[in-house]
Amino acid sequence: MAIYLTKDSRVLVQGMTGAEGMRHTRRMLASGTHIVGGVNPRKAGTDVDFGDDRVVPVFGSVREGIDATGADVTVVFVPPPFAKAAVVEAADAGIPLAVVITEGIPVHDAVAFHAYAAGRGTRVIGPNCPGLISPGQSNAGIIPADIAPRPGRIGLVSKSGTLTYQLMYELCEIGFTTAVGIGGDPVVGTTHIDCLTAFEADPDTELIVLIGEIGGDAEERAAAHIAAHVTKPVVGYIAGFTAPEGRTMGHAGAIVSGSRGTAEAKKAALEAAGVAVGSTPSATARLALELLAERTRRP
Repeated sequence: MAIYLTKDSRVLVQGMTGAEGMRHTRRMLASGTHIVGGVNPRKAGTDVDFGDDRVVPVFGSVREGIDATGADVTVVFVPPPFAKAAVVEAADAGIPLAVVITEGIPVHDAVAFHAYAAGRGTRVIGPNCPGLISPGQSNAGIIPADIAPRPGRIGLVSKSGTLTYQLMYELCEIGFTTAVGIGGDPVVGTTHIDCLTAFEADPDTELIVLIGEIGGDAEERAAAHIAAHVTKPVVGYIAGFTAPEGRTMGHAGAIVSGSRGTAEAKKAALEAAGVAVGSTPSATARLALELLAERTRRP
């Protein structure tokens, strides 16, 4: 199985006709994603030919796209000033899942559209995220499909897009049920805890990899959730052990203030919850392989 995204997912792309939307729609199509339409009010009624008999219609609104195709996922490649309106439109149309790739969205906009979407039953992944992939089934976002060529036994949840790719590459021989990049902004729609809960309930996920980074307390809260509710083995990695205090590192949410949000504090909380935490991404991958091998040896 997979979480949030399956082979039956029908995907719209808001902003498909822009440069980034076009590029990544082509990549999603090549990886087998069932993209049923794009959304651009100024180009409604046209088609985009991506080659190899892959012609995608453009709709004037998300509501029109859902009515015409039965879409249940939207991927948002809309520029930051218009991203809030795009997510609100998708939520008003009743889309179950909105994957917001856009970075640079003002925090107050993100807070507003997350609350709005949650009130209408729309799950938001992101913003400022790489999306999610269920290998062999579907890919919604910008994760390179070639680093995850086959489904497998690991579930992955990560703040960092780059580290998502690295861990997927290092564990590609085992494979993944789903890998979810939740984004590194201060406010995100889907959290580590949401994904941990979903992976715990997924019968095909045998082990969970959790990637965090400095800033905020999401990893500490995830550790408390693991201790109370997760029975499957969890392997973790925290980026930012050498980051200087008070300086944002990479993501808008990756900033340490005093003792709050440090890599050391997050590592300690996870280890206290029974999570094996690697010192590097490669060491984290080795820990995951060792735990899976141990599970396989058990009678």
